[in-house]
Amino acid sequence: MHDALWVFGYGSLLWNPGFAVAEQRLARLEGWHRSFCMRSIHHRGTEDAPGLVLALDARPGAVCHGLALRAEPGTEAQTIAYLRARELVSSAYLETRLAVTDATGAALDVLAYVIDPDHVQYCGGLSLEQQARIIARARGGMGPNDEYLHNTAAHLAELGIADADLEWLAARVRGL
Repeated sequence: MHDALWVFGYGSLLWNPGFAVAEQRLARLEGWHRSFCMRSIHHRGTEDAPGLVLALDARPGAVCHGLALRAEPGTEAQTIAYLRARELVSSAYLETRLAVTDATGAALDVLAYVIDPDHVQYCGGLSLEQQARIIARARGGMGPNDEYLHNTAAHLAELGIADADLEWLAARVRGL
């Protein structure tokens, strides 16, 4: 499986990978955290009323738990083309290779999409309350922003992955 294509899922890829997945493993990524730090002007908001989507934001000492998703053998090129069309729509994400550790301690090389902190859509540093207010009202081409939040939070819970910020945001957005 040395030529296998593994993709790291930490947000919508958890519940809507959009490609044939042959295997999935719980995975741990060090030095990055899952954060609503990207303004969404296409999928979950518009240019006039941006929403927020999750991105991997570099932070020393941080850990992000998610899934390593192995593409069905023979679909690697098609999977990469699909992911580039989906994730690089506005160039706010950077496609990169990172090392994750699975639950057995095995290291996997994964394709990951991380935020470009120099991109105009980057908005790291928003308070959770600011995030909740944006997510509660935004809507884009793929639907309401709160649907994205609730799907991600629910799938993290199903996987047994705790994320205190997302849990707080889901409860707060329901309250708004």
